[in-house]
Amino acid sequence: MNDDLSKTTEITRNAAAQAGGGADDERYSRQKLFAPIGAEGQRKLSERAVCIVGMGALGTVLANHMVRAGVGKVRMADRDYVERSNLQRQMLYDEEDAERSLPKVVAAESKLKRINSSVEIEAVFADVTPGNIAQLLDGVDLVLDGTDNFRTRFLLNDACYAHGIPFVYGGAVGSRGMSAIFVPGETPCLRCFIPTADSGGETCDTVGVIAPIVDIVASYQAAEALKYLVGDREARRGTLLSIDVWNNRQHELGSVRARPDCPCCGLREYPALAREAETTLSLCGRDSIQIAGHAPFELESWQRRLAPAARSLKANPYLIRAELPGGERIVLFADGRVLVQGTDDPVRARTIYDRYVGD
Repeated sequence: MNDDLSKTTEITRNAAAQAGGGADDERYSRQKLFAPIGAEGQRKLSERAVCIVGMGALGTVLANHMVRAGVGKVRMADRDYVERSNLQRQMLYDEEDAERSLPKVVAAESKLKRINSSVEIEAVFADVTPGNIAQLLDGVDLVLDGTDNFRTRFLLNDACYAHGIPFVYGGAVGSRGMSAIFVPGETPCLRCFIPTADSGGETCDTVGVIAPIVDIVASYQAAEALKYLVGDREARRGTLLSIDVWNNRQHELGSVRARPDCPCCGLREYPALAREAETTLSLCGRDSIQIAGHAPFELESWQRRLAPAARSLKANPYLIRAELPGGERIVLFADGRVLVQGTDDPVRARTIYDRYVGD
Protein backbone atom coordinates (compact mmCIF):
# COMPACT_ATOMS: atom_id res chain seq x y z
CA MET A 1 0.00 0.00 0.00
CA ASN A 2 2.80 2.43 0.92
CA ASP A 3 4.66 1.52 -2.30
CA ASP A 4 1.55 2.27 -4.34
CA LEU A 5 1.12 5.62 -2.59
CA SER A 6 4.78 6.48 -3.20
CA LYS A 7 4.46 5.62 -6.91
CA THR A 8 1.31 7.73 -7.22
CA THR A 9 3.04 10.70 -5.60
CA GLU A 10 6.04 10.32 -7.92
CA ILE A 11 3.82 10.12 -11.01
CA THR A 12 2.00 13.29 -9.90
CA ARG A 13 5.31 15.12 -9.41
CA ASN A 14 6.61 14.02 -12.79
CA ALA A 15 3.43 15.14 -14.52
CA ALA A 16 3.68 18.55 -12.90
CA ALA A 17 7.32 18.87 -13.90
CA GLN A 18 6.60 17.89 -17.50
CA ALA A 19 3.86 20.50 -17.61
CA GLY A 20 6.30 23.12 -16.38
CA GLY A 21 4.31 23.24 -13.15
CA GLY A 22 5.06 23.27 -9.48
CA ALA A 23 3.50 24.39 -6.23
CA ASP A 24 3.67 28.09 -7.07
CA ASP A 25 2.38 27.52 -10.61
CA GLU A 26 -0.70 25.89 -9.15
CA ARG A 27 -1.06 28.51 -6.42
CA TYR A 28 -1.12 31.44 -8.86
CA SER A 29 -2.74 29.65 -11.80
CA ARG A 30 -5.97 31.69 -11.76
CA GLN A 31 -4.13 34.94 -11.26
CA LYS A 32 -1.84 34.23 -14.21
CA LEU A 33 -4.85 33.46 -16.38
CA PHE A 34 -5.91 37.07 -15.83
CA ALA A 35 -4.35 38.66 -18.93
CA PRO A 36 -3.22 42.00 -17.40
CA ILE A 37 -1.04 40.02 -14.97
CA GLY A 38 -0.11 36.81 -16.76
CA ALA A 39 3.10 34.87 -16.16
CA GLU A 40 5.28 37.95 -16.66
CA GLY A 41 3.28 39.99 -14.19
CA GLN A 42 3.47 37.17 -11.67
CA ARG A 43 7.24 37.14 -12.04
CA LYS A 44 7.33 40.89 -11.42
CA LEU A 45 5.21 40.52 -8.29
CA SER A 46 7.63 37.94 -6.93
CA GLU A 47 10.46 40.46 -7.30
CA ARG A 48 8.69 43.36 -5.59
CA ALA A 49 8.62 44.52 -1.98
CA VAL A 50 5.90 46.49 -0.23
CA CYS A 51 5.57 48.10 3.18
CA ILE A 52 2.22 48.17 4.97
CA VAL A 53 2.05 50.74 7.77
CA GLY A 54 -0.74 49.98 10.22
CA MET A 55 -1.99 46.45 10.76
CA GLY A 56 -5.52 47.19 11.86
CA ALA A 57 -8.63 46.79 9.73
CA LEU A 58 -7.19 48.05 6.43
CA GLY A 59 -3.74 46.63 7.02
CA THR A 60 -4.89 43.07 7.64
CA VAL A 61 -6.88 43.02 4.39
CA LEU A 62 -3.97 44.56 2.50
CA ALA A 63 -1.46 42.08 3.91
CA ASN A 64 -3.75 39.17 3.10
CA HIS A 65 -4.07 40.31 -0.54
CA MET A 66 -0.35 41.02 -1.00
CA VAL A 67 0.77 37.70 0.49
CA ARG A 68 -1.80 35.63 -1.36
CA ALA A 69 -0.95 37.41 -4.62
CA GLY A 70 2.70 36.41 -4.27
CA VAL A 71 4.41 39.76 -3.70
CA GLY A 72 8.00 38.80 -2.93
CA LYS A 73 8.43 40.70 0.32
CA VAL A 74 5.84 42.19 2.65
CA ARG A 75 7.06 44.39 5.49
CA MET A 76 4.47 45.28 8.15
CA ALA A 77 4.79 47.96 10.83
CA ASP A 78 2.42 48.60 13.73
CA ARG A 79 2.70 49.73 17.36
CA ASP A 80 -0.47 48.14 18.76
CA TYR A 81 -1.63 44.80 20.17
CA VAL A 82 -4.75 42.74 19.50
CA GLU A 83 -7.88 43.48 21.56
CA ARG A 84 -11.34 41.92 21.38
CA SER A 85 -12.77 45.10 19.82
CA ASN A 86 -10.54 44.44 16.80
CA LEU A 87 -12.04 41.06 15.94
CA GLN A 88 -15.17 42.43 14.25
CA ARG A 89 -13.17 43.72 11.27
CA GLN A 90 -9.44 42.90 11.55
CA MET A 91 -9.45 39.68 9.60
CA LEU A 92 -6.11 38.09 10.52
CA TYR A 93 -6.73 37.99 14.28
CA ASP A 94 -8.68 35.65 16.53
CA GLU A 95 -9.79 35.34 20.14
CA GLU A 96 -6.56 33.67 21.21
CA ASP A 97 -4.52 36.59 19.85
CA ALA A 98 -6.68 39.01 21.86
CA GLU A 99 -6.49 36.89 25.01
CA ARG A 100 -2.68 36.84 24.76
CA SER A 101 -2.50 40.58 23.87
CA LEU A 102 -0.17 39.72 21.00
CA PRO A 103 1.31 42.57 18.97
CA LYS A 104 -0.68 42.83 15.76
CA VAL A 105 2.38 42.36 13.54
CA VAL A 106 3.40 39.23 15.45
CA ALA A 107 -0.06 37.67 15.18
CA ALA A 108 -0.31 38.66 11.50
CA GLU A 109 3.13 37.27 10.68
CA SER A 110 2.20 33.90 12.17
CA LYS A 111 -1.02 33.70 10.12
CA LEU A 112 0.49 34.95 6.88
CA LYS A 113 3.43 32.55 6.93
CA ARG A 114 0.95 29.69 7.06
CA ILE A 115 -0.91 31.17 4.10
CA ASN A 116 2.12 31.55 1.81
CA SER A 117 5.52 30.33 2.97
CA SER A 118 7.24 31.51 -0.23
CA VAL A 119 6.72 35.20 0.62
CA GLU A 120 9.29 36.95 2.82
CA ILE A 121 7.33 38.53 5.66
CA GLU A 122 8.93 41.05 7.99
CA ALA A 123 7.15 42.20 11.14
CA VAL A 124 8.20 45.50 12.74
CA PHE A 125 6.64 46.10 16.15
CA ALA A 126 7.23 49.82 16.58
CA ASP A 127 5.66 53.25 16.47
CA VAL A 128 6.27 54.80 13.04
CA THR A 129 8.04 58.13 13.53
CA PRO A 130 10.22 60.58 11.59
CA GLY A 131 13.17 58.81 13.20
CA ASN A 132 12.51 55.35 11.73
CA ILE A 133 10.44 55.99 8.60
CA ALA A 134 13.45 55.99 6.25
CA GLN A 135 14.51 52.58 7.53
CA LEU A 136 11.00 51.20 7.04
CA LEU A 137 10.91 52.44 3.44
CA ASP A 138 14.39 51.16 2.59
CA GLY A 139 14.27 48.69 -0.28
CA VAL A 140 10.51 48.78 -0.90
CA ASP A 141 8.76 49.55 -4.18
CA LEU A 142 5.42 50.67 -2.77
CA VAL A 143 3.88 51.81 0.53
CA LEU A 144 0.35 50.85 1.55
CA ASP A 145 -1.56 52.94 4.07
CA GLY A 146 -3.25 50.89 6.78
CA THR A 147 -3.21 53.69 9.37
CA ASP A 148 -6.09 55.27 11.24
CA ASN A 149 -4.88 58.87 11.63
CA PHE A 150 -3.69 61.72 9.42
CA ARG A 151 -0.63 62.45 11.52
CA THR A 152 0.90 59.17 10.36
CA ARG A 153 -0.58 59.45 6.85
CA PHE A 154 1.11 62.80 6.30
CA LEU A 155 4.36 61.28 7.56
CA LEU A 156 4.01 58.46 5.01
CA ASN A 157 3.07 60.94 2.29
CA ASP A 158 6.06 63.18 2.93
CA ALA A 159 8.51 60.31 3.31
CA CYS A 160 7.31 58.63 0.13
CA TYR A 161 7.61 61.81 -1.91
CA ALA A 162 11.03 62.57 -0.43
CA HIS A 163 12.25 59.09 -1.41
CA GLY A 164 10.35 58.76 -4.71
CA ILE A 165 8.17 55.83 -3.59
CA PRO A 166 4.48 55.51 -4.57
CA PHE A 167 1.96 55.62 -1.74
CA VAL A 168 -1.51 54.01 -1.79
CA TYR A 169 -3.80 55.90 0.57
CA GLY A 170 -6.89 54.44 2.21
CA GLY A 171 -9.21 55.42 5.02
CA ALA A 172 -12.50 54.15 6.42
CA VAL A 173 -14.89 55.28 9.15
CA GLY A 174 -18.57 54.49 9.68
CA SER A 175 -19.77 53.28 6.29
CA ARG A 176 -17.58 55.69 4.31
CA GLY A 177 -14.15 55.24 2.81
CA MET A 178 -11.61 56.84 0.48
CA SER A 179 -8.72 55.55 -1.61
CA ALA A 180 -6.13 56.86 -4.08
CA ILE A 181 -2.65 56.12 -5.36
CA PHE A 182 -0.06 58.90 -5.25
CA VAL A 183 3.06 58.58 -7.41
CA PRO A 184 5.92 61.08 -6.97
CA GLY A 185 6.67 62.89 -10.22
CA GLU A 186 3.36 61.79 -11.77
CA THR A 187 0.53 62.81 -9.45
CA PRO A 188 -0.22 65.38 -6.78
CA CYS A 189 0.31 64.17 -3.23
CA LEU A 190 -2.19 63.54 -0.45
CA ARG A 191 -1.71 67.08 0.90
CA CYS A 192 -2.95 68.52 -2.41
CA PHE A 193 -6.26 66.67 -1.96
CA ILE A 194 -6.52 66.93 1.83
CA PRO A 195 -4.45 69.90 3.04
CA THR A 196 -5.17 69.51 6.78
CA ALA A 197 -5.66 66.65 9.20
CA ASP A 198 -9.11 67.85 10.26
CA SER A 199 -11.46 64.85 9.97
CA GLY A 200 -14.34 66.50 11.80
CA GLY A 201 -13.57 64.47 14.93
CA GLU A 202 -14.89 61.24 13.44
CA THR A 203 -12.86 58.10 14.04
CA CYS A 204 -13.69 54.42 14.27
CA ASP A 205 -13.58 54.79 18.05
CA THR A 206 -16.10 57.63 18.12
CA VAL A 207 -18.63 56.83 15.36
CA GLY A 208 -17.80 53.17 14.70
CA VAL A 209 -17.08 51.34 11.48
CA ILE A 210 -18.57 48.38 9.62
CA ALA A 211 -16.36 45.68 8.15
CA PRO A 212 -17.68 45.83 4.56
CA ILE A 213 -16.36 49.35 3.95
CA VAL A 214 -12.97 48.30 5.28
CA ASP A 215 -12.83 45.35 2.90
CA ILE A 216 -13.96 47.48 -0.06
CA VAL A 217 -11.46 50.28 0.52
CA ALA A 218 -8.55 47.90 1.16
CA SER A 219 -9.48 45.91 -1.95
CA TYR A 220 -9.37 49.08 -4.04
CA GLN A 221 -5.98 49.82 -2.52
CA ALA A 222 -4.75 46.30 -3.27
CA ALA A 223 -5.96 46.51 -6.87
CA GLU A 224 -4.05 49.76 -7.45
CA ALA A 225 -1.00 48.20 -5.81
CA LEU A 226 -1.10 45.20 -8.15
CA LYS A 227 -1.50 47.47 -11.19
CA TYR A 228 1.57 49.45 -10.14
CA LEU A 229 3.68 46.42 -9.24
CA VAL A 230 3.09 44.67 -12.58
CA GLY A 231 3.61 47.92 -14.50
CA ASP A 232 0.11 48.43 -15.93
CA ARG A 233 0.23 52.22 -15.89
CA GLU A 234 -2.73 52.72 -18.21
CA ALA A 235 -5.05 50.82 -15.87
CA ARG A 236 -4.22 52.88 -12.79
CA ARG A 237 -6.99 55.07 -11.44
CA GLY A 238 -6.05 58.75 -11.37
CA THR A 239 -8.78 59.91 -8.99
CA LEU A 240 -9.50 59.96 -5.28
CA LEU A 241 -12.41 57.57 -4.82
CA SER A 242 -15.00 58.17 -2.10
CA ILE A 243 -17.61 55.52 -1.21
CA ASP A 244 -20.49 55.31 1.25
CA VAL A 245 -21.54 51.67 1.17
CA TRP A 246 -24.52 52.11 3.52
CA ASN A 247 -26.11 55.03 1.67
CA ASN A 248 -25.14 53.75 -1.80
CA ARG A 249 -23.05 56.73 -2.81
CA GLN A 250 -19.84 56.90 -4.82
CA HIS A 251 -17.83 59.87 -5.99
CA GLU A 252 -14.48 60.36 -7.72
CA LEU A 253 -12.45 63.51 -7.28
CA GLY A 254 -10.07 64.03 -10.16
CA SER A 255 -8.23 66.74 -12.08
CA VAL A 256 -6.55 68.04 -8.92
CA ARG A 257 -3.20 69.57 -9.82
CA ALA A 258 -0.18 69.72 -7.57
CA ARG A 259 -0.40 72.98 -5.63
CA PRO A 260 2.66 75.23 -6.08
CA ASP A 261 2.44 76.05 -2.37
CA CYS A 262 2.07 72.40 -1.30
CA PRO A 263 4.75 71.87 1.37
CA CYS A 264 5.42 68.39 0.01
CA CYS A 265 5.26 68.11 -3.79
CA GLY A 266 5.33 71.90 -4.40
CA LEU A 267 7.88 73.35 -1.99
CA ARG A 268 9.51 70.00 -1.15
CA GLU A 269 9.83 70.90 2.50
CA TYR A 270 8.33 67.62 3.81
CA PRO A 271 7.18 69.08 7.14
CA ALA A 272 6.24 65.74 8.71
CA LEU A 273 9.84 64.56 8.38
CA ALA A 274 11.13 67.68 10.13
CA ARG A 275 8.72 67.28 13.04
CA GLU A 276 10.22 66.31 16.36
CA ALA A 277 9.10 62.95 17.67
CA GLU A 278 6.35 63.54 20.24
CA THR A 279 6.97 62.04 23.67
CA THR A 280 3.32 62.42 24.71
CA LEU A 281 0.69 61.60 22.10
CA SER A 282 -3.08 61.40 22.42
CA LEU A 283 -4.43 58.53 20.32
CA CYS A 284 -7.47 60.09 18.71
CA GLY A 285 -10.76 58.60 19.85
CA ARG A 286 -9.14 55.81 21.83
CA ASP A 287 -9.20 57.30 25.34
CA SER A 288 -5.47 56.57 25.46
CA ILE A 289 -2.25 58.53 25.84
CA GLN A 290 1.08 57.19 24.56
CA ILE A 291 4.22 58.33 26.38
CA ALA A 292 7.59 57.59 24.79
CA GLY A 293 11.17 58.30 25.76
CA HIS A 294 11.83 55.67 28.41
CA ALA A 295 14.71 53.26 27.98
CA PRO A 296 13.69 49.77 26.80
CA PHE A 297 11.90 47.84 29.53
CA GLU A 298 13.24 44.59 30.94
CA LEU A 299 9.77 43.08 31.07
CA GLU A 300 10.33 40.31 33.60
CA SER A 301 11.60 42.69 36.28
CA TRP A 302 8.84 45.21 35.52
CA GLN A 303 6.24 42.48 35.78
CA ARG A 304 7.42 41.76 39.34
CA ARG A 305 7.49 45.48 40.10
CA LEU A 306 3.95 46.20 38.88
CA ALA A 307 2.24 43.04 40.15
CA PRO A 308 1.68 44.21 43.78
CA ALA A 309 0.06 47.48 42.63
CA ALA A 310 -2.15 46.06 39.87
CA ARG A 311 -5.67 44.67 40.15
CA SER A 312 -4.74 42.24 37.39
CA LEU A 313 -1.76 41.81 35.12
CA LYS A 314 -1.04 40.09 31.81
CA ALA A 315 2.35 39.77 30.15
CA ASN A 316 3.97 38.27 27.08
CA PRO A 317 7.45 38.69 25.54
CA TYR A 318 6.40 42.00 23.95
CA LEU A 319 4.41 43.90 26.60
CA ILE A 320 2.90 44.06 30.08
CA ARG A 321 -0.72 45.11 30.56
CA ALA A 322 -1.75 46.09 34.08
CA GLU A 323 -5.23 47.06 35.34
CA LEU A 324 -4.80 49.80 37.93
CA PRO A 325 -6.84 50.42 41.11
CA GLY A 326 -8.24 53.68 39.71
CA GLY A 327 -9.78 51.93 36.70
CA GLU A 328 -7.14 52.93 34.16
CA ARG A 329 -4.81 50.51 32.40
CA ILE A 330 -1.09 50.91 31.81
CA VAL A 331 0.72 49.03 29.05
CA LEU A 332 4.51 48.82 28.97
CA PHE A 333 6.11 47.86 25.65
CA ALA A 334 9.58 46.35 25.46
CA ASP A 335 10.85 49.23 23.28
CA GLY A 336 10.19 51.79 26.06
CA ARG A 337 6.76 53.06 25.04
CA VAL A 338 4.00 53.31 27.63
CA LEU A 339 0.27 53.44 26.90
CA VAL A 340 -2.06 54.86 29.55
CA GLN A 341 -5.61 53.76 28.73
CA GLY A 342 -8.83 55.02 30.25
CA THR A 343 -8.09 58.74 30.01
CA ASP A 344 -7.71 61.32 27.25
CA ASP A 345 -6.15 63.86 29.64
CA PRO A 346 -2.37 64.13 29.12
CA VAL A 347 -1.90 65.55 32.64
CA ARG A 348 -3.73 62.63 34.23
CA ALA A 349 -1.79 60.20 32.02
CA ARG A 350 1.52 61.76 33.02
CA THR A 351 0.53 61.53 36.69
CA ILE A 352 -0.19 57.81 36.30
CA TYR A 353 3.05 57.35 34.36
CA ASP A 354 5.10 59.09 37.05
CA ARG A 355 3.42 57.08 39.79
CA TYR A 356 4.00 53.64 38.27
CA VAL A 357 6.93 54.10 35.89
CA GLY A 358 8.85 57.20 36.99
CA ASP A 359 11.83 58.47 35.00
